[in-house]
Parts: sequence; C-alpha cells; structure tokens
Amino acid sequence: MGFQVSARKYRPKKFDEVVGQEHITNTLKNAIVNNRIAHAFIFAGPRGVGKTTTARILAKALNCENPQNGEPCGECNSCQMFETQQTVDIIEIDAASNRGLNEIKTLRESVKYAPTTGKYKVYIIDEVHMLTTEAFNAFLKTLEEPPPSTVFIFATTDIHKVPLTILSRCQRYDFRRIEIPEIKKQLSKIAEQEGIEIDDESLTLIARKSDGALRDAESFFDQVVSFSGKKITAEDVSKMFNLINEDVFFEVSDAILEKNFKAGFSITQKVYDNGWNFVDLVNGLQEHFRNIMTAVITKSPDLLETAENYKERYLQYADKFSEGDMLRILTFLNKLQYEIKSSHNQKLKTEVSLLQLIGLERTETITNLLNKISNLDFDFIPEKKKSVTADSSEIEKKYEAKHTPSYVEDFDEEKEQISFRDLKLKWTEFLTFLTNTNLRIHENLANATPYSLDGNVLVVQLPPDIDADDLRSQTHECEKLLNEFYGTELKIELLNSKNFNKEQAEERKENLSKDEPPIVKAILEELNAREIR
Repeated sequence: MGFQVSARKYRPKKFDEVVGQEHITNTLKNAIVNNRIAHAFIFAGPRGVGKTTTARILAKALNCENPQNGEPCGECNSCQMFETQQTVDIIEIDAASNRGLNEIKTLRESVKYAPTTGKYKVYIIDEVHMLTTEAFNAFLKTLEEPPPSTVFIFATTDIHKVPLTILSRCQRYDFRRIEIPEIKKQLSKIAEQEGIEIDDESLTLIARKSDGALRDAESFFDQVVSFSGKKITAEDVSKMFNLINEDVFFEVSDAILEKNFKAGFSITQKVYDNGWNFVDLVNGLQEHFRNIMTAVITKSPDLLETAENYKERYLQYADKFSEGDMLRILTFLNKLQYEIKSSHNQKLKTEVSLLQLIGLERTETITNLLNKISNLDFDFIPEKKKSVTADSSEIEKKYEAKHTPSYVEDFDEEKEQISFRDLKLKWTEFLTFLTNTNLRIHENLANATPYSLDGNVLVVQLPPDIDADDLRSQTHECEKLLNEFYGTELKIELLNSKNFNKEQAEERKENLSKDEPPIVKAILEELNAREIR
C-alpha cells in the first residue's frame, strides 16, 4: 500500500479517540448505552474538527453487534464491513454534488427499505447546507417521521444556512475548535509513531497555523516532514510556511517600552525583505500582545499560547505593562487589522502604525493616581522644602511642628483626636447610640447635621423647627455622650438655621480652611470654591 496522509491514517475509529470533542462523544455514548437514539442528528462546527469522523463512528456503533460502553467493538462482522466499505446500510452523501430535488426524491424512495444486515440504515449527509430550498422542503416530511430503523446524520460548516424547519427536527451538536495544547499532543503522538523528531516550538507553530482544525494541522505536519525529513526544527517550519519569526514580535514590544522609533523602520524593512505578509504581521502582533496581557494579569504561564521556551520571556513583561496599556494596544491592532487589508501600500501603513504604537504613552488608572497622591506630602513653597541631607530626626521634628494644629496643645495628650470626616461618617451610629441612652437628645439631633469641627468644638446645625434652647439646656449631657461614643474630648456648639447669616458662613469657611492640606487650600483659593462637608 502506498503513502497515506496522517489525517486518514490516524483517523479516530472510536469515540474516545476523537480529540477535543468530549462534550459530544460522551453524550453519544450514553445515548447508545441507554438506547435513546434520535432519528436525526446535525453536527455543526468549523472545518477539520471531527464532524464527519464522529458521524461515521456513530453509524458504526449503531450497527455494531457487540458495542462496549457505547463504543463500536471494531471486530464484529458489521464493523469489519464498515472498515472495508462493503456495508450497504451506511450511506454517505455529499450534499454539495447531490443537492437537487431529484436526488432527495431518490433518497426518499430508498428510505422505505429496511436495513440489509445491521439494525439501522444510517444516512450521513455532509455539507447539508448546500441543498437547495426545494430539496430541503421535499425532505421535511421524511425527516420528521422516518421509518423506525432509519437514522439521519447531517454535517455542516454553515449552520446558519440550514432552514429552521430542518434544525427543529434534529438533535444539534456544536463542535468547537480544537485548542493548541490538544493539537500539539496529537501531533506529538503521530511523530512518535512515525519515528520523527520534532521540538515544542515547531509543534506550536503548526498548531497555531491550523487555527483549531486538527485535519489542517496533520496536513501541515505531512508537508513539513516532506521538507525536513525525520528531524523537524522551528526554522524549517518557518521557512516552509513563510512564517514570521517570533523574535520580530518581541522587537516590537521592546521598542514600545524603550520608545525606540528607529525600530519601527527596521522591523518593517525586515518583514518586507523576507517576503512576509504584513497582514500576518498584524495578526501575529495581536496574538503576541494577547500573551503579554495574559502575563500582566495572571502573572502565570499557564494560559500563554506559545512554545515553552518563550513563556519566560512573556513573564518578564508582567511588571512593565499595565492592563490599560494592553487594552489600548490591542484595540489599536484590532482596528489596524481591518484597515491594512484595504490599504494600497501595506508597507507604509504598517510602518506608520508601528511608529504610532511606539509613541503611545503609558496609562494610569484614576485609582492608582489617587493612591499615589494620598502618599505624597504636598509643599508648594520652595524655600520650605527640606534638604535630603538633613538629619532624619530633625526632619521629623520640623514635620510634626508644621503639621500639628495649634489647638492640639490644649488637649490631653492621651486623648486621640478625631477628624471631621471620621466624625461625620460615624454620625449615624452616634444617633443610634443616643436611642439607647437619651431619647430626648436623640429627638433634637435626629435631623441635625454636623457643620464643622473647630479644634475640639463640634458645630451642629439645627433645622428651623428644632427648639435650640431645649437642647442647650442639655449641653453638658450631650457633650458627655459625645465623648463616650467618639472616645475623645469634644465640646458642642449649636447653630440655628434661623439665625445663620452670611457673615457667620464666611467666618466658618475661614476657620475650616485653616487646617486643610495645602493642596485643598490651593484648589479652594484658585477656584474661589468651598469644600462640601
């Protein structure tokens, strides 16, 4: 027997040998074991992922004389006849070349006859979406109520072209693209059985080029073997398929970090001189920066879609790019992917785009900026800046003297002071505390709001309908409860809305701004604003 391509030689003969479609093969095996066989199946998915192969295994398993856990035994007379293509009970039809009304009429006539040797007469119709509208309509009644011993299995790469009236009469199974690690594992098994030496980087290049189709990957593998012989290297694979060297993508990311605009010209020229496709360059950059984003977010090599020898290089970018940088770069490349296909001068378009990428500035989130600002000591007066060579203890003393409010000296040093913000945040809790200690004070303060904190004097603004005199008579008790709840010594001053005027407001504003941080003062003065408490 002559040479047989890997896609046919290593075609799965059992459900367990189908790669990457366990969600479908397990369901079909259980259906066979439990004798829950539908009269019509439709397998949808991309090319080369196992649709027709699974249909053949299902047909063989349905007619197997000794099925084992839903799998065909491969040894009985029915299985042997299927392998040698001698069975008349399993009919394969290519809908692309038998798509008309007359062919479907012939099929309808043959459905009336019972199976010859097996339990089921199985029709496998490949690329079913190619049937004409008239053929689909003629098929509806037969598909809805076929003879008990007849099973239809449809396969299609364009499920959206199949009429809903057909879909509603079938059990639908969606096949998925096969992941890169699974393709690499299968190719590695084939290489081992064929006695071929191949490295991980070569397997990765072939798997990525196949775009999730195992049949394509096996075809590419055969081509490379013809080119390289018994030992395959990544250089051979790149040369065979004219693939862009992975190092080119790392040159782009390094140039962005280093702001090396000159690299934009050299990279474009290298792609041009090697005859590489500029569309492939953009697609490769998308995959490259996707891996960088994965490294930035996860800090782990587990989800990186690349060869093992490149994973460490990707992890080195983890702290050099931010999530915001990655999103901007990938958005830019996604837009470029569509623009470059319609460009009359792809080299120039790529060159300019690389320069734009290199020129992108780093991004920071508002949260990170606020965190950095909160850790800074703002000092707007140059002559007040401290010398870096000053003694640290002296710096600490000056800092404390500068930032300690004057009123603190009047307090007991053992008493911890509270800020006005913290006091306001706990005001609701304080009112709840009053409900359990003094209901009379609670009623008076229930609708009152803290207005300011001048030193240790808490100014409380009362609504117009509250009797301020009644609350003033309980000032001592109120201050006692304040001190007990907040754990610091506080005095209370009542501000009645009826008597509150503009002069008092200006005075309060002036007092409030005395101890504000320098940056807040600067903003208030520059914008002629006031801080909302």
